[in-house]
Amino acid sequence: MSAWICFGLLSSELMRDVKATIASAENQLQVQQVESKPEDQAEHVESNMAFRQLPFMGVIRVNDLATEHGFRMGHPDWINLGQGQPEVGELDGAPPRPSRIDIDIADHAYGAVEGIDELRQAVAAHYNRLYRNGKASKYTAENVAISSGGRLALSRCGAALDDVRLGYFTPDYTAYEDLMTTFHRLNPVAIELDVKDGFRIDPNELQKKVVQDKLGALLISNPCNPTGMIIQGEELSAWVEMARQQDCTLLMDEFYSHFNYSNGADGPVSSAEYVEDVNIDPVVIFDGLTKCFRYPGWRVGWVLAPKTVIRAFTAAGSFLDGGPSRPIQKAAVDILEPNRADQETNALRAAFSQKQQITITRLKEMGIDVPGNPQGTFYVFASVKNLPKPLITGEGFMNEAFKHQVLTVPGEYFDVNPNRLRKGVSPLESFVRFSFGPPKEQLEQGLDRLAKMIAAM
Repeated sequence: MSAWICFGLLSSELMRDVKATIASAENQLQVQQVESKPEDQAEHVESNMAFRQLPFMGVIRVNDLATEHGFRMGHPDWINLGQGQPEVGELDGAPPRPSRIDIDIADHAYGAVEGIDELRQAVAAHYNRLYRNGKASKYTAENVAISSGGRLALSRCGAALDDVRLGYFTPDYTAYEDLMTTFHRLNPVAIELDVKDGFRIDPNELQKKVVQDKLGALLISNPCNPTGMIIQGEELSAWVEMARQQDCTLLMDEFYSHFNYSNGADGPVSSAEYVEDVNIDPVVIFDGLTKCFRYPGWRVGWVLAPKTVIRAFTAAGSFLDGGPSRPIQKAAVDILEPNRADQETNALRAAFSQKQQITITRLKEMGIDVPGNPQGTFYVFASVKNLPKPLITGEGFMNEAFKHQVLTVPGEYFDVNPNRLRKGVSPLESFVRFSFGPPKEQLEQGLDRLAKMIAAM
């Protein structure tokens, strides 16, 4: 199937498909994603009336479990080393945080589903400045769609994709599992990344899988949540070249693009650097202000893609969400002003690189194994298999850490498994994702608590 057939413009036929998706998802989404007693399940189903049972996703599931131990968002006694957001306060070397926004009377009206032109142009200019210097093909506003956060951008993608064999990787971002479960036209094909290979795959091996499994698209986070691995340089160039040759659409979740601590790295990473023609190459990029600019509460995400794909995403947004907030989009334009943007992201890399080294060093001192050479994001994905029981599994570690008012995320939550089709013990059972998203002082306090917990076992 041609890569761009997967993004045919939404029509009445696709509208019928979406209704069918909602009806079929009840059977597809299995209750096994949330462990509970049968009697608890029955009581929950009854209280849900006409609604199906839904599990919480990854980090949100941890937050929900932690509430049983007294946790609440912003509680001063708890330290969240499971959080999926970076610290949002003032940062050394970064520009001041905005404290207010102006709202024009026109901003009370609906905005364009694809976003306001000013922000779309600012995003296109941002990518051209960072990745397209000297290239004839440039991004324009027509190559950009704005959405209210990354997950909504992914949801638009799920609605716009046609019947396609979609390759995905494990471990990877937990929301992909729910995405592929909900949109029934997608035919997910797993590609397991082994810890022995540093959670990586050789581009030649990837091409073989694309051909053998007849994959029409690939979905991956890069830098990777949770492993911190980065595909960059010649390796990333090979991925984009493979996509062109095999007509396989790359769905590149690049929300951690500026969290790059590689040796010699002084800037971000993006597949946009290796695109030849922005309107022909089958590369779709997801990013936003959430992680790299530290504005998760603004819910500003974007998609860069060929114009025809942006039209399909816009059509999907026309019934899924209706478009993003106008006042927040106007405020976002200023955040992407070149000098300000560079000041923010340079400060971010300096601060988070230091926190990464603190986290890795402390975890190793506790007897926790950190495999490979993580180079990005604000997570450390590590194995607790050598610790005393009951800390040898991600869930066991999480439950004990609750008693010390610390949140962590079990690694098996990142074992992306649509419809729970793969059975048995997860190969990620002994892993934990540790976040160094909190401010340095909180991070060190959380690590101190975990060290005391382990020492007391």
